[in-house]
Amino acid sequence: MNVNELNAVAKAMVGNGKGILAADESTPTITKRFDTIDTESTEENRRRYREMLFTTPGAADHIGGVILFDETIRQSTGEGVAFPDYLNNLGMIAGIKVDTGAKPLAGFPGETITEGLDGLRDRLAEYYSLGARFAKWRAVINIGTDIPSDFCIEANAHALARYAALCQEANIVPIVEPEVLMDGDHSIERCEEVTSAALAALFEALAAHRVALEGIILKPNMVISGTDAANRAGPADVAEATLRCLKAQVPAEVPGIAFLSGGQSAEEATEHLGLMNQAGDLPWELSFSYGRALQAPALDAWRGKEENFTAGQNALAKRAKLNSLAHLGQYETAMETAA
Repeated sequence: MNVNELNAVAKAMVGNGKGILAADESTPTITKRFDTIDTESTEENRRRYREMLFTTPGAADHIGGVILFDETIRQSTGEGVAFPDYLNNLGMIAGIKVDTGAKPLAGFPGETITEGLDGLRDRLAEYYSLGARFAKWRAVINIGTDIPSDFCIEANAHALARYAALCQEANIVPIVEPEVLMDGDHSIERCEEVTSAALAALFEALAAHRVALEGIILKPNMVISGTDAANRAGPADVAEATLRCLKAQVPAEVPGIAFLSGGQSAEEATEHLGLMNQAGDLPWELSFSYGRALQAPALDAWRGKEENFTAGQNALAKRAKLNSLAHLGQYETAMETAA
């Protein structure tokens, strides 16, 4: 493990106003997305869609890393350049999703544990040889009646830490993602309580596993009301609660925090990020690692049609630029229509 090397990669992913494009949807997930635009989820359609995203002119000005799925890391551009090589050559560092998904946690109804540790050391070695320089593992924490349990939080933190240690052993930067889901009718206060507990358990587990914090990226949820909450907190409250939670739980050694969008609209996710970065001096880069909040407008513009290829790229370019401005604390909602 070379901590300086890992730190340099982490900083390149989220420094200079840049963020991360999450394009690591599994085949079932991207099939659902394609269903919304009446496009068949064939291997070639998935390849072409990702090629549209990756070859967007100017994307590298705002995107420092791209998370790939196992299928995608083995695919190439129309000119035959392997996607990881294409991205790395532009300075958009290629990464890979390595977990195998959240499965029911035995004995704990309504709770999940993320699997994928078996054989991970060998898979990381292969992904490194294919050009991946960072990885992603997502833990899923549900809020509901009497959940999450302490055991669920600790079990997921332990798995995240084991994964992170294996990544660093392979000279791969781990993105650690303890996602507290927005699903439910919980208040923003309840989300803050659970997010704080999840982050506290995570950093305790990372320390126990001797993970170098200088060589990770944290990918948390924002502290936000449940989607079905009666009175949802406004953007200023979301920014304030999220920053309070992060300052209490995230050590300054962590080079970057890249939020997941977690079901927020593209505009919501950008506004919240912008407000946080306008709040003043922070010990870490506060960036984005969005999937739907970057891709949804591009997917809608493309609609599986070759004649819409450029329109799809334009939609991604707009969102990438606006999120970059939010990372720099320069975003204003009026830019949505101006852009």
